[in-house]
Amino acid sequence: MNDPTPLSRLDALRVIERMQLGDLARTRRWIAEEERREAERLQGERARSPVPDWIIERGIGQGGPPIEVHRGDCHAAGKRRRPVTQDEARRALADGLRACAHCRPDTELGVLE
Repeated sequence: MNDPTPLSRLDALRVIERMQLGDLARTRRWIAEEERREAERLQGERARSPVPDWIIERGIGQGGPPIEVHRGDCHAAGKRRRPVTQDEARRALADGLRACAHCRPDTELGVLE
């Protein structure tokens, strides 16, 4: 049998210390990676355009006609949209443009039929 010499208590503590240093180094790498991801996320948020208060959704095709007014944060708005001011949104609704049934911009703008 190959019976190694038992470690002294001091040698065993040094082995544990090396293991813990390895764990600490790995944890510090994880922290650095998470800090990098968080910094990238914050940079992306700062670079993102602010959500407009009001949008007009446009129809299909280049220069498609306006079809519906939405609040800027409406989940039902399509991809073809342009931001508008509160006055433009109110005017569009008053001129007969349809209000989104989900976000109800007509109610919020006080333009009721």
